[in-house]
Amino acid sequence: MKRRTFIHQSARAGAAFSILGIAACKDKSTKTQEAEAPAAAIAPFFKLSLAQWSIHRMIFQEGTDPYTFAEKAKGWGFEGLEYVSQLYRSTLEPAGYSPEAMQEFVDKCNSEAQKHGMTNLLIMIDGQGDLATSDAEARKAAVENHHKWVDAAAAMGCHSIRVNLAGSTEPEAWIPNSIDGLTQLATYAADKNINILVENHGGLSSNGKLLAEVMAGVGMDNCGTLPDFGNFCIRRNDPADYGSGCAEMYDIYQGVTELMPYAKAVSAKAHDFDAAGNETQIDYQKMMQIVKDAGYTGYVGVEYEGNDLGEEAGILATRDLLLSVAGKMT
Repeated sequence: MKRRTFIHQSARAGAAFSILGIAACKDKSTKTQEAEAPAAAIAPFFKLSLAQWSIHRMIFQEGTDPYTFAEKAKGWGFEGLEYVSQLYRSTLEPAGYSPEAMQEFVDKCNSEAQKHGMTNLLIMIDGQGDLATSDAEARKAAVENHHKWVDAAAAMGCHSIRVNLAGSTEPEAWIPNSIDGLTQLATYAADKNINILVENHGGLSSNGKLLAEVMAGVGMDNCGTLPDFGNFCIRRNDPADYGSGCAEMYDIYQGVTELMPYAKAVSAKAHDFDAAGNETQIDYQKMMQIVKDAGYTGYVGVEYEGNDLGEEAGILATRDLLLSVAGKMT
């Protein structure tokens, strides 16, 4: 299940992943999997974070407490945390996202991150309105709905929130609408030292050229992109049915190349793996070379969305692939 489908229905990582360095206190099965993680020949040019969406099945289907995110990510060897707003909706929404409820969210996340020595990086925001709608009042309301998340991110020491750019389907309207919505929100966030990042997340936001044009149009230092390796379907055969297949697909390598000049975070999406541990749909060596060539040295967030492996195994497989690729890069 994709995030939008649900809505509508500190050292470099290489040092942390040496075989000896990961023999900390974990259960036996996790020890075995982590002991098999490849040690990069040189320290990777990036650090590793975990996107909380990677454990959405644990949370939605198995009842896992979302506040155990920091503990789990630490146990799997990650440094940074990328939260997902909707994974806390069951408690925040009934409270009307009140200041008290939001403060409790902040306090719990901070407490857990501190307890486990993790770094809060960003919050992925969904379901707070369309920032690219042609209805100016609705667009303003969507911007204001995001304010509480900017405040939360600032209180958690994050550098960014990730937003979506839905609302218009024609480029002629979507581009100026997006520029306006992002400018409004980035202006609010600037005083709080928070970046507003747009992910290619379906619709016109998955057109790398157009999203880059939006970024250039906004032209603010705290507005950028979060390129996702796998979200480049612009139009589905049936917009109401995610499983209907993609009718219009943007080239994933071209898209990431176009978005990297504005990137302040990167999402390493993964679905399935072959026997050699390679992602079957994405050439990670090629993709990470694009990221490196752009001069990016920040966090790369693992986001496993596959079905064949369990979430923990998929997270570890994605992590290991990133480290393996890093060990081969010059």
